[in-house]
Amino acid sequence: MSETPQNPASPDNPLAAYHARTRHRFDAFAEGPGQLDWDAQPAAFRHYAGAQVAQLPLSADRFERPFGDLDVPPAAPVAADATSLGALLALAFGLSAWKSWGPNRWALRCNPSSGNLHPVEAYVLAAGVPGVADGLHHYDPEDHALEGRALVAPAGGRWLAVGLSSAMWREAWKYGERAFRYCQLDVGHAVAALAYAAALLGWEVAPMALPSGTLARLLGLDREEDFPSGRFSFTEDEEPEILLAIRAPGVDAPPAGPALLDWIAPASWHGRPSVIDPSPGYRWPTVDKAARFSRRPADAPPPPRPGFPGLPALPPHPTASGAAQLIRQRRSGQRFDPRHTLPRADFYRLLDAAMPRPRAPFTAQEAAPAIHLLLFAMRVEGLPTGLYLLPRTPGATIPTHLGPPRPAADFAPDCPAHLGLVQLAALGLQEVQRLARSLSCHQDIAATSAFSLGMVADFASLGADGHAYRSLLREAGIVGQVLYLEAEAAGVRGTGIGCFFDDPVHQAFGLAGPRWQSVYHFTVGAPVVDTRIETGPPYPQRQQDNS
Repeated sequence: MSETPQNPASPDNPLAAYHARTRHRFDAFAEGPGQLDWDAQPAAFRHYAGAQVAQLPLSADRFERPFGDLDVPPAAPVAADATSLGALLALAFGLSAWKSWGPNRWALRCNPSSGNLHPVEAYVLAAGVPGVADGLHHYDPEDHALEGRALVAPAGGRWLAVGLSSAMWREAWKYGERAFRYCQLDVGHAVAALAYAAALLGWEVAPMALPSGTLARLLGLDREEDFPSGRFSFTEDEEPEILLAIRAPGVDAPPAGPALLDWIAPASWHGRPSVIDPSPGYRWPTVDKAARFSRRPADAPPPPRPGFPGLPALPPHPTASGAAQLIRQRRSGQRFDPRHTLPRADFYRLLDAAMPRPRAPFTAQEAAPAIHLLLFAMRVEGLPTGLYLLPRTPGATIPTHLGPPRPAADFAPDCPAHLGLVQLAALGLQEVQRLARSLSCHQDIAATSAFSLGMVADFASLGADGHAYRSLLREAGIVGQVLYLEAEAAGVRGTGIGCFFDDPVHQAFGLAGPRWQSVYHFTVGAPVVDTRIETGPPYPQRQQDNS
């Protein structure tokens, strides 16, 4: 059972203390490793040697349809089986390409990750799904295969769920104490990636509120024989994160928590997890503490399903690009063309898509919306440069000392009224660029783009629920994945930014007090592609079955 945190605004609250401790400041970054040995980077992929391996078909192209059609089901219902499950997992967590430069070679995945370090591991729980053995499987993205961890005898039901965990050391190895933040952002990225992949098939994803201890037992993450406690257990352990029910034609809802444990109890377990890092050079107890205090306790009441504000329906995206194509081509931009101007209609569309609606990926969200956007507008066609605020829920009040806020409709009459976009400060282009660059740890990508933004979370929404801290960070990751794919659909590119100076961001936008806290930054612009880096297919050894 997790310990109960106190008032989130109080410095005695362990999660508020963690967030405060891991802020970057102009005079000092949050605690991290003094140096990195890239030759000793933690293993990017985990395997379970000895588990039964079942390769999945590379079948996503069979279900391709326009990105703009994801809000409506496909003409022919897609049944859950090994073929459709292969498409779901490939587009959610699978590889999208291999990159190489000289002797270096690395994989890219469909789900974004801080530093391309990918702490998230995915597990499939299946019953009665044709072509998939009943039981618990680990998804291996490197080979696009299921590793049978705990198989059970068929018992007559038919349901499907996906569980996520975090191998937090993959992020802590590079980012130190701030790693817990990044792991939760990546869980949000992964949840959204799964929701988009499900929408392509006409399926839905819904979170299941399981206590963290129950989820650990269900996924086999508390098995001492597989994850022994000891000196280096912190590098190998996986933190249980979330269980997501898959709603598909002919598939029932998964059993509730206790019934799931009864279902897995008679299973025989197979496979031993591969080692992530045999010789770590650091340890970050603060990351473990944040995880401990934010777990969902066994006695936690079921959280209410999040409601959605009464926003008008989002119009279908006009792009003719296929959803699978956009998902696989998604990249994080490394450089942007500083001369490019984003059409104003594309800017509004990006913001509108980030508003919470009862559609993918927001239907996979655990809690009510609590993230709002602070914008640095630089090169948006016809939009004055300056600092802007986008409340993501109507009626939300974000007090700021700047202003008075000026509604965008006063100078941009084509701005959709329901966005509630306001200008906080009119600044010249160079001043906005200077601010955007300096506040995002002096990174040029925040200033050479068309616009960049900071996501702020309402910490008053935490109450005494430590797990809500995870939900806030995950919501930011979900919004990030929306911006990633919408940018690709607009012919530009996005990049998530985890490094920013927390309090200076608040000061620049006139936010005071502990209630509003920065959690994630993002930037969108026209990419400048490094032609020195070669791109290869994700599964070159299996190209013959990619149809």
